[in-house]
Amino acid sequence: MDAIELLLTRQSDPRLVEPAPTDEQLEIIKQAALRVPDHGCIAPWQFIVVTGEGRNRLGEIYYQSAISEQQEEKVINRAKELPFRAPMLIIAIAKYKQHPKVPRIEQVQSAGCAVLAMQQAAFAQGLGGVWRTGYFAQSEGVKEALELTEQDEIVGYLYLGTPAVECKKSAKHKPEQFFTYL
Repeated sequence: MDAIELLLTRQSDPRLVEPAPTDEQLEIIKQAALRVPDHGCIAPWQFIVVTGEGRNRLGEIYYQSAISEQQEEKVINRAKELPFRAPMLIIAIAKYKQHPKVPRIEQVQSAGCAVLAMQQAAFAQGLGGVWRTGYFAQSEGVKEALELTEQDEIVGYLYLGTPAVECKKSAKHKPEQFFTYL
């Protein structure tokens, strides 16, 4: 797959099954994350790969956080299941570093770029992925359990695996809707 085809056909695949990325595929995914824009070369990221028993541990973290933060019953009841939507997850974290020329927003954007790069690398290798956020990306209990600081930001959970169904999505937006000239 060439770069233009990748950029124009990328999609989210929310129904993911085994197999997860192989070690070789995961290495490419990791390398892609580290090639994103990084003003000042400060590497404001951390990534946590979650597979196997780690999915149970993450589900328990979600569950305990939802209870302690008094979430509605629906959130609590689903908490333990969420990490099983794919055989692998990568938690992407913006690790804010005080810097005179690189504001917080730029560091968070860099971590976000890393998520997109990882998803693109997975897609280019015939895998599927979906970037999710939601309550558990904002939960202080989850951040604490993952030993993150108050300044750290979970920018997303990248779910990776093999698409359960072949479902090519057509582009729904037209450039003229979003681009103007000055």
